[in-house]
Amino acid sequence: MRDGDGTGTTGLRTPPPTRPWTEVSERLGLLTPYRSLWEAGERSGTWMPGAELNLAVSCVERHLAERGGQVALHWEGEPGDRRSLTYAQLHEQVVALARSLRAMGVGVGDRVGLHLGWLPETVVAMLACARIGAVHTVLPAPLPAEPLADRLALLDLKVLFTQDGAWRHGTVLPLKARADEAMAAVGGIEHTVVVRRTGMDVQWFEGDRWLHDLLATSRPGVASDGGEAVPLPVDHPIATVPLANRGGQPVSIVHGTGTMLAGAIAVHEHVSTGGPFWCAGDIAWAVTQFHGIYGPLACGDTTVMYEGTLDVPNHQRAWDIIGRYGVEVLLTSPSVVRTVRGWAREMPQVSAVPSLRRVVTAGEPVEDELAAWMRGAFGREGLEVGDAWGQLELGGIVRVTGLADAPPLPDCGLAMVDHDGAVVPEGEAGEVVLTTPWAGTMVGVEGDVAEVAVAHWTRHPGVYSTGDLARRDPSGHVDFLGRTDDVVSISGQLVSLREVREVLTDHPYVRQAEVTWRKDPELGRSLVAAVTLSEEAGPSPDLDAVAVELMDAVRELLGGLARPRALLVLDRFGDELGRRERASAIATLATPDRAGAPRSVAWEQVLAAAGHPLP
Repeated sequence: MRDGDGTGTTGLRTPPPTRPWTEVSERLGLLTPYRSLWEAGERSGTWMPGAELNLAVSCVERHLAERGGQVALHWEGEPGDRRSLTYAQLHEQVVALARSLRAMGVGVGDRVGLHLGWLPETVVAMLACARIGAVHTVLPAPLPAEPLADRLALLDLKVLFTQDGAWRHGTVLPLKARADEAMAAVGGIEHTVVVRRTGMDVQWFEGDRWLHDLLATSRPGVASDGGEAVPLPVDHPIATVPLANRGGQPVSIVHGTGTMLAGAIAVHEHVSTGGPFWCAGDIAWAVTQFHGIYGPLACGDTTVMYEGTLDVPNHQRAWDIIGRYGVEVLLTSPSVVRTVRGWAREMPQVSAVPSLRRVVTAGEPVEDELAAWMRGAFGREGLEVGDAWGQLELGGIVRVTGLADAPPLPDCGLAMVDHDGAVVPEGEAGEVVLTTPWAGTMVGVEGDVAEVAVAHWTRHPGVYSTGDLARRDPSGHVDFLGRTDDVVSISGQLVSLREVREVLTDHPYVRQAEVTWRKDPELGRSLVAAVTLSEEAGPSPDLDAVAVELMDAVRELLGGLARPRALLVLDRFGDELGRRERASAIATLATPDRAGAPRSVAWEQVLAAAGHPLP
């Protein structure tokens, strides 16, 4: 940022607004008070120095006197099975598992991996780790064995949680078998705790334990101690969350117990109506963890969890869940809503759900047409649709627009600046920076290229640089345009274009590759790849077979969101275009109406799409 005289600023441009954050801190359930709300310092300064808390106490135990019999969470499995846990029942299981983890030697600062689907046991494991000061990492359930092994190699885990199998889109994923294969390749993990979910047969090894056995042997009256909550500093790590690979190397964001919770409480109080709250997202999505579990529980509300995909057993599942539990606020991503809208076109007319008062979307911008569809398909008259923006590094959501009768969120000081840090005029695109510190901001970064994340504070000294591009119109509306780096948000999760490009170029069929993104009517954004083929693909390759081979390779290593939805096979890559020009032309040639089967494209067509003179 620049002051009016053109000189740079030092330190944070403005301190955080005192009143809203003070009110949030009063809802944290601090065990030891802070010396001051915030102290200036490096990066985003220090929040609540001297304060101590325990997240399991803040989210569960402190509610027992008034809400012990209230439902803390409703859970529904993909096959239709259902469970509900009151705050008292949740607390009992958390304490029991905390005792068992301590008996395994897990303590403050130790690492625990959660290779689990979206189950009540997942929440119990998260809170049990928090109760004893352990740091957890969620490992996505759909990960195949090889990428799971790569993730495990980066973590020094004492315990790995997994389950026998996981329901996913009507089928069962063999989670324990994958975990066993991954651990055999990595080694070093002493204990595996297994959730019995499907009842499928699994192999059993030394160090394997059933979760239900651990809970049964650690219930009150069976074990008398070991489940005590540990008071922890506000910035003590609660979780690490992998970031899309930067510079070709993995990076994980470390979030603090109290700092993350402060941001989650601030957002929840802004979007909540006090009734049942449902975050329709996968557990691997940080928004689900922070805003779907911690925020509602810290505020003493009831949260709803759903295990599977919303088209099982039919396309009306979302409406059924909202109606069954009386959901008042739905938080999800625009891509989920677009998918549901696509199904709804083939469904009989569905009725609006009377209980639903708000829908909030996060992870990517929501277009006006989609917001209008949500009001008509889900809501009664007056349904509010909120558009949320945030980042993993900031602890999830920090800004929501579109809610009329909501308590204000603390101001994050959002502005757009040019390359030199000067504020851009209205209507011009610039990088989004935060001029005011946000409590939920990460407390650390792990990985060989951690300095990539540290650049949030060094690129424009004195402010937090997001890496997002946006422009503000005269009415004050902010239009988020994408990223300044080689990362794109797909269905609310960041995908590294460089990482996809490297997977493709490592394939023996590919000589050179380029990866970019285009607008997608269903996903919002989807990836597009252009490749030149090597001699190993053969003189007259079957392009359909080549496309399947390449897309499967990306999906197996990086997951389905990273899989390009269109493939162009070029005769060559010329040097007439810069990187951005080339990417834009490739996206133009792979527009949705031309998508589907792979296309053979001459480099001259790329030049023409870029408006470049042909040679």
